[in-house]
Amino acid sequence: MVSKKVAACMQGYRLPAVLTPLFIVGEVALDIGIPLVMASIINVGLAQQDVPYICKLGALMLLMALCSLALGVLAGRSSSVAGVGFAKNLRAALFDKIQQFSFRSLDKFSTASLITRLTTDVTNTQMALMMGLRMLFRAPLMLLCGAAMAFYINSNLAMILLVALPLLSVVIFGIFIMAFPRFRQLMSKYDSLNTRTQENLTAIRVVKAFVRGDYETDLFNNSVDEMQQAAFRAESLMATTMPIMQLGMYTCMLAVAWFGGNTIIAGEMLVGDLMSFISYISQILMSVMMIAMISVNLILSKASINRIGEVLDEEIDLTEPQNTKETGKADIVFEDVCFAYDNSQNGQEKRADVLSNVNLSIKVGETVGIIGGTGSGKSTLVQLIPRLYDVTSGRVLVGGVDVREQNLADLRNKVAMVLQKNLLFSGTVADNLRWGNANATQAEIEAACRAAAAHDFISTLPQGYDTVLGQGGVNLSGGQRQRLCIARALLKRPDIIILDDSTSAVDTATDKAIRKTLREDLHGITTIIVAQRITSVMDADKIAVLDDGRLIDCGKHDELLESCAIYREIYYSQQKGGEADA
Repeated sequence: MVSKKVAACMQGYRLPAVLTPLFIVGEVALDIGIPLVMASIINVGLAQQDVPYICKLGALMLLMALCSLALGVLAGRSSSVAGVGFAKNLRAALFDKIQQFSFRSLDKFSTASLITRLTTDVTNTQMALMMGLRMLFRAPLMLLCGAAMAFYINSNLAMILLVALPLLSVVIFGIFIMAFPRFRQLMSKYDSLNTRTQENLTAIRVVKAFVRGDYETDLFNNSVDEMQQAAFRAESLMATTMPIMQLGMYTCMLAVAWFGGNTIIAGEMLVGDLMSFISYISQILMSVMMIAMISVNLILSKASINRIGEVLDEEIDLTEPQNTKETGKADIVFEDVCFAYDNSQNGQEKRADVLSNVNLSIKVGETVGIIGGTGSGKSTLVQLIPRLYDVTSGRVLVGGVDVREQNLADLRNKVAMVLQKNLLFSGTVADNLRWGNANATQAEIEAACRAAAAHDFISTLPQGYDTVLGQGGVNLSGGQRQRLCIARALLKRPDIIILDDSTSAVDTATDKAIRKTLREDLHGITTIIVAQRITSVMDADKIAVLDDGRLIDCGKHDELLESCAIYREIYYSQQKGGEADA
């Protein structure tokens, strides 16, 4: 299954992949013919001192060598074109597959591991293909043709090969069998190192704030040491291949020189034939060495291909039916919804449900608050609406239709979501905002930013809306990033807007101003506000209270103060903490 998916990445580059072995065949044919010409020069030209004959065959040898060189260059170029094109398609296929992942699938692979598979593993596979197209065709063909010519010249002397080659093959095959698990372990150490590097660079401000540079350096050095040890175990085993090959090669050459010399002395063989025989023996042994070299790359690439295959073979759980159903107005209904995260990739069983039998109805145009303690399932609940996850059991209906029966793109176009983690991209402020609406005018952008209380601080930036943001918006504060993400969602003009704790980094006055604007501007839009602060949701049409994945109560602020002990406890604790609006 993996091989078909990987082979499909040759699309558009099959011609250079086919031309490479054809060029190799021509190159090998010329290389095989050169020793025969050399034997004729020695046996006839030098023996008879025929200078014109020597010059004629010498010119033929030179022409054959030049043609062989040209074919070798063409083979190298075509294999490079095929290899680089294959790598481009493979990276595109991997990236496209990752884009189809649900959050559940993304949870299986770490970010660093996916990056390693898109870079190091693809590069290993590309190099194996490039070398394979050349050496994997050239070496066996040269081995067979060289052996045939050696037996043609002197079958008794060629028997040396029947002893040496099987012994070398058994030893090298044994080395490769032991090397594969070591290279697979090495790639997992690459993942660990990349994870450590990514975490450190992402959290560099925290590292410096807590003066943990030395601690992080020690952890990084430990990861480097582990990778070094894994690399040493893998490479040291493979390093024995070349000395073994050279030992076999020189032993064969010595045996050929000894027995061949005795044959010449006995008058059973000409000097030119021995010289060409030695050339063929050299070509044969060099072919075996080339096979050993490409085998090293194939061992490494096999581990990489398996890791690439794990991504390409990952089952897409967010599938769509062939005939999706049209939806009505975007009301939302949760029917006996249960959900659990899948930890099976760690060898563990599924843990207890994060959500248990949640029943909640949200009418079109309502503003609904969702509140509860940390880990109560608030964020998980709202992520089920645009199918970032699928329910374990139960149903989520949007517009009267189960979200699993809807076109995924259409569903998500109806929903604008501001996640807990406020993510911005490299580019200008305006570029980031246009993620919500690629065709938005400047007036529409500014209106959305005013609604999100972001216009004033954007106006103070050096180039205003054309200010270039660093990666992830690092040159903005947390509250500023939150307001830009809210503006981006508003610019989408969705049927449903979900604010997942999206004002936690702004002051209470700004939070109040944003809520006031949303109430006035979002007529007919269903608004769901997930919050820790009761002040963020107390004006909602109704408030759902979650505790340990269960819906405890649902009602207006005043009603919940009377009927819900958990809500009342949160409210009074925040009042004492000064969380209430003035």
